Order: sequence, then structure tokens, then C-alpha cells
Amino acid sequence: MANGMKTLLVGAGHMGGALAAGWLGRKRGGLAAEDLLILDPRPGDEVKVLIDVHGLTHVKQVSLAQSTQLETVILAVKPQILEEVAKSLGNLLPPNCALVSIMAGVTISRLESLFGKRPIIRAMPNMPASIGAGVTVCVSNELGETVEKRATKLLKVAGTVEWVQDERLMGPVTAVSGSGPAYVFLLAEALAGAGFGEGLPRELAEKLARETIIGAGALLASSDKTPQELRRAVTSPGGTTQAAMDVLMGGGGGLPELVRQAVNAAERRSRRMGAEVNAR
Repeated sequence: MANGMKTLLVGAGHMGGALAAGWLGRKRGGLAAEDLLILDPRPGDEVKVLIDVHGLTHVKQVSLAQSTQLETVILAVKPQILEEVAKSLGNLLPPNCALVSIMAGVTISRLESLFGKRPIIRAMPNMPASIGAGVTVCVSNELGETVEKRATKLLKVAGTVEWVQDERLMGPVTAVSGSGPAYVFLLAEALAGAGFGEGLPRELAEKLARETIIGAGALLASSDKTPQELRRAVTSPGGTTQAAMDVLMGGGGGLPELVRQAVNAAERRSRRMGAEVNAR
């Protein structure tokens, strides 16, 4: 960073470690090793490698001298230990130090109660962020446009970054993109199982399902057509795909209704979990 300020990553687990690897691996828009601090008592093996290779500063407690240099803190710990983190870190942070939380369910008001009134951003990444192909949705307490730009730059190493104005939308975001990869993996699992049931060797059925979903996703990413338009393009009237669509979109609303119910269930659970976390 040109201004000599530092970013502190609190929690270097699966998602935190992926972000750190992304920042250090980017030639432009990333972070220099001397501008990144890691706070995690038990970092994973991959993060240990990053620490050793890049000579990162790994601390168990942030010193007063280090705290004065902090510009951004990324909270990537489990919500269950948030209060513990706040007790050890909260009083040390400069008033203008921004918080970016990727903890599921923890509200901005909860973070403000623990860390004080400061620029705070709540972000929801998803699993493909670990390979830089995710999507992260953010909402802030609107205490600084500069902070939002800084957060976008940091989170872009994980993939696309989107912003919403209403924090209540983070529940549906969690249900669609946060949980969404599992829905796709289930489809791959079900498609492979169906192929095996029709007589394909299991290994071939699994490969066909995997490659079909990968290819369809790539086509969706590269095309300017909507998913509906692409589905119609591959569905010839009276053909094999149409026969399958008749089942998938059949009685009781079919797959679209089932997905709607699944997303609704995930959103309700997200709200309940958030209420439990924020009540502590």
C-alpha cells in the first residue's frame, strides 16, 4: 500500500486463507506481504505455507504499535468466537479503521455494539471464492464511499462483488449464492446417479454429469442470453430434452417450485441463525 497502512486478517481458515492467497498472488490490486498481518492461533497448512513463503507477520495478539497502522480488518472467524475477538481487539482499533465481516448472520448493528461506530461492511462470499470464481454480496453502514471501494478491491480476488443497500437482503443472498453451490453439486450427483441407473458405467456417468454442468456454466457465463433463452435453445419441441423438461417442470410446479421452497427454507434458517448469533 502506498500509504503504509496495513490490513489485518482475523481468521485464516478456508475463506480467510483463500483471500490471503488471492491478495498475495495478484500483481495488481493485491497486497504486499509487509502490508498484511495474520491473526490466527491455528492457521491451516496452506496459510502456514503463505506465511513462510511470503514472510508474513503472524501474531497472536495485535500490539498497540501495530494497531495504529491498521486501515482495514477482515473478520473471517466463526461467529461463536466473535465476542472473544472483540474483547482482545476492539479497544485497539483506530476510529477510522474499517471492519469487513464475512461471518454469516452477524449484523452490522451487532458489530457496531462490539467494535464501536466505525465504517463496517458485511459481506457474504460463497464457496467458489476459494478459486477466485465466487460472488460476494456486500452491505455497509454507509460511513464512507472510499471504504466501500477499498473493500471491493480486497474482495475482488474472490470473484465478482455486488452491493445492496438493504441489509435484510443478506438473508436471500445467503440462500441463493451462499448455499447455491450445494444445489448445483446435488444436481451433478443426481444426474450422475440417473445416468448410472440407465446403464452407464458409474465413472462415465459421473464424468458426463460433471463436464455437462461445467460446460453449461461456461456457456452461461460467455453468452449474452438469459438462462431461459438458453434452455429454450437446447429444447427442441417433441425431442428428448422436451421429454425431460415435461418431467422437471411438471405437476406441482416441478423443479422451479422445489428450488423456490429450498431457497425459502435456507433464507428462514439464515434469519433464525442470525437472531441466535446477534442475541449473544
